[in-house]
Amino acid sequence: MSEKTLLTSIHGRTLYPGDPGFEEACSGWLLTVEHRPAVIVVAADAADVVTAVRFAARTGRPIAVQSTGHGKSVPADGAVFIATNELRELRVDAAARTARIGAGLRWGEVLAGTAEHGLVPLCGSSGEVGVMGFLTGGGLPLAARTYGFAADHVRSLDLVTADGRLRTVSPDREPDLFWAVRGGKSNFGVVVAAEIELLPLRTIYGGTLTYGAEDPARAAHVLRSYLAWTKDQPDEMSSSVTLMRLPDVPQLPEEFRGRSLMQIRVVLMGDDASAVEPLRALEPERDTCAAMPYTEITGIYQDPKNPVSAHLRSALLHELDEEAVAELVSLIDPSAPGGSSPGIELRQLGGALNRAPRRPHAVSTQGAAFHLWLRVPAPPGQAVAAREAADEVLERLRPWDTGAMLPGFLFDPDAAPDRVRRAYTEADHRRLAALKAVHDPDDLFRVNHHIPPLGDDEASK
Repeated sequence: MSEKTLLTSIHGRTLYPGDPGFEEACSGWLLTVEHRPAVIVVAADAADVVTAVRFAARTGRPIAVQSTGHGKSVPADGAVFIATNELRELRVDAAARTARIGAGLRWGEVLAGTAEHGLVPLCGSSGEVGVMGFLTGGGLPLAARTYGFAADHVRSLDLVTADGRLRTVSPDREPDLFWAVRGGKSNFGVVVAAEIELLPLRTIYGGTLTYGAEDPARAAHVLRSYLAWTKDQPDEMSSSVTLMRLPDVPQLPEEFRGRSLMQIRVVLMGDDASAVEPLRALEPERDTCAAMPYTEITGIYQDPKNPVSAHLRSALLHELDEEAVAELVSLIDPSAPGGSSPGIELRQLGGALNRAPRRPHAVSTQGAAFHLWLRVPAPPGQAVAAREAADEVLERLRPWDTGAMLPGFLFDPDAAPDRVRRAYTEADHRRLAALKAVHDPDDLFRVNHHIPPLGDDEASK
């Protein structure tokens, strides 16, 4: 069968290079990775996904999967590209406190739909992020210290595997696959729907405290105080601190242009707002902390809604000492040579993230104290400079790097198989590779943060 006669039974759309809508269908939020697939299947239902996977298997082409494109890591050149953004089912069972969610939905849409029932999901910092990429990467929610990974709260997944079968995986049905997909991203198939648990929450306490950081001594005091404050916080408090040295450009609010800033963000799953008072005592320039509807939780981080061109990197860090404080503050010192710096976010881990999940999965902080997240703008012609800037930050923070990573934050060079290993314990990575050999021996699902199938020589060790 030729590609041009592909899948006449497709209910959605089939697009080829040069067709109207082709570029838009495979673009997505992160613009630094460009896809050039052989064909795009914009799936209208699970049957379309089955047909596309079977076609890829027959023709020997790799399979790429994308909903919103927030997690793009590897170009899908020559692939069968399955776009799941039109799988938009949302069914809420208020009595069971669950929701069935199609692979095309974003967290903002799920928040709006479930809140009508007085229930909410565990989501991340952006309402624009697709649900399935978040869940299959483990999902680090804003209330992570209270509730753990979002993957802990998945009850089942509908998955099309490399053999073209639509399976429902859960703790009782194919539990090994259920374990692997939650953390293994798209290495094991195309998730077309998920059933997740919801929480009976209406309000939270949260917001952002912004501090000027042009004075290195002042910046060090704020960062040092924040780190000390985190040590006394209960599991109900999740927080992060971001360090920025911003360019003087008209795209930014006037009060932020050309400045060095620190922002502490808090999400409290309780009603004792006095926990924030030590941070207020540091005299922030701006304080938005207040009680708010849970549906507004993603507004705390103000993540960009429109597509961006950026170089993204991450790491898991040990506890940070005085030397780490000095190193971090030096990265945003306005008197240092160079221009703007990467946005450097440190999110406190621990709490529920360190407890064994009720439904085991392949995600773990591996005992780290903080998650480091870097975002470096990479406009056209500056991709190399952006990568070098991120590499410099990671190198300077290497003394506190655990060597581990989270699978939901693997981009650019971190998507290579030798670096993907860092996102899992040795035992978990071996188990994932062994399951890959069973369920995708031909490695069709390799346009991702890649876990190759365990070879016969490795299996005998």
